[in-house]
Amino acid sequence: MSEDLDPQDWEAFRRHSHEALDGMIDFLRTTRERPVWQNAPAHVRQHFQTPLPRHPREFAAVLEDFDANIKPYAVGNTHPLFMGWVHGAGTPVGMIAEMLAGGLNANCGGRNHIGIAVENQITQWAVELFGFPQGASGVFTTGSSAANFLGLLIARDAAMGHEIRRGGLTAADAQLTAYASAHAHGCVAQATELAGIGSLHLRAIPADAAGALRMDLLEDAIEGDLAAGRRPFLIVGTAGTVDTGAIDPLQGLAASAKKHGLWFHVDGAFGALAALSATLRPRLLGIELADSIALDFHKWAHVPYDAGFLLARDGAMHRGTFADAAAYLRRAPRGLAAGEIWPCDLGPDLSRGFRALKTWFTFQVHGADKIGGAIEATCEHARYLGERLAPSDIFELRAPISLNIVCFALKAGWPDQANEAIVIDLQERGLAAPSTTSLSGRPVIRAAIVNHRTTRADIDQFVMALDEAARRLTP
Repeated sequence: MSEDLDPQDWEAFRRHSHEALDGMIDFLRTTRERPVWQNAPAHVRQHFQTPLPRHPREFAAVLEDFDANIKPYAVGNTHPLFMGWVHGAGTPVGMIAEMLAGGLNANCGGRNHIGIAVENQITQWAVELFGFPQGASGVFTTGSSAANFLGLLIARDAAMGHEIRRGGLTAADAQLTAYASAHAHGCVAQATELAGIGSLHLRAIPADAAGALRMDLLEDAIEGDLAAGRRPFLIVGTAGTVDTGAIDPLQGLAASAKKHGLWFHVDGAFGALAALSATLRPRLLGIELADSIALDFHKWAHVPYDAGFLLARDGAMHRGTFADAAAYLRRAPRGLAAGEIWPCDLGPDLSRGFRALKTWFTFQVHGADKIGGAIEATCEHARYLGERLAPSDIFELRAPISLNIVCFALKAGWPDQANEAIVIDLQERGLAAPSTTSLSGRPVIRAAIVNHRTTRADIDQFVMALDEAARRLTP
């Protein structure tokens, strides 16, 4: 038996591979014909508790295993009635791009190869989209949780100098403090913990009735910390909160950051890509003033997971926060080790996949305007869902509809706990996949309409399923 890992029979491999690709194309084409989600039964889960395989299996047998035991039980975000969380739906084009990237198997941490040029082009597209200056830098990450963390580290270095990388926070002459909405994603607080600053020093600023950070309370918090001898260094604005899709007053946050000499970072995990829509872009006024932006191409742009991204205005500050002078990363004047800036200079990862390729394919094939139109459509569907719920004698809206997220619940007189029961019922029956969250201490049903496949007819079907479940599950 050959010791290399290539197929022994290339033609058989080709045949089985084509069959697998055809199967996945059919899977995407027929996605609305299947349950949104179905729980894997015990015998399937048991299938994934076997010991380490020591001997080969036929490729065809493993593909059959995938078809029977993996494909039917995925999370379901390709389906137009998956709306529990802000998950991108993917596209057939993105799937092919991911396959091509897997074939190239390029390590995009650095070196002189075309993968780095493709990633640099995505950075230039982001610079154009958000109105950043030339000299800005960008880097792909696993997602916005990682991008927010990297943005915080750059803000830390901007405040304290790059020597803090070696000396640590003990070199700080005062306690660093950061500011974000009380509705900011939990990864912002986690970033302060991972950076050693501590989430106790992240000020959670209350929001207004629309879910946006209150500027007056932000100013009070900053002034209070300054008076107490602390060192404010970072304001985080949210473009699309996780619960309701609210957008913080980004222009006001930028002005406050400039006034106090703070870094202004925007967590735009999904909402930043509203900039692709001419209709929605004015909602993001002020994002062009940010010092850094975190976003996910794998959400509203539907690039296959994962494809997070960080864009930084000051490319030199960005590089100084992460670049390493190790000998094995030394640049050569020519050859494979040539190049001035590598992605590993802009983040902690040296081993990195070719995330840029599937992003490049997505924008090349569909175009930014079409993607922006799909984003607009999800917001229109959210407003339509709100209109359908408005006259309901069962449900009521619990938050303004800012973008594409609708939060609603059973009206007074219906038991609060029935909201979760309705959600679980719809999920387990495979009819729809909303989720629950809590607003003002009360449980609500949350519908995040992200999928480019969703139509008004799907929303009508969802409302019918909600009404039926509510009447069946409540006395």
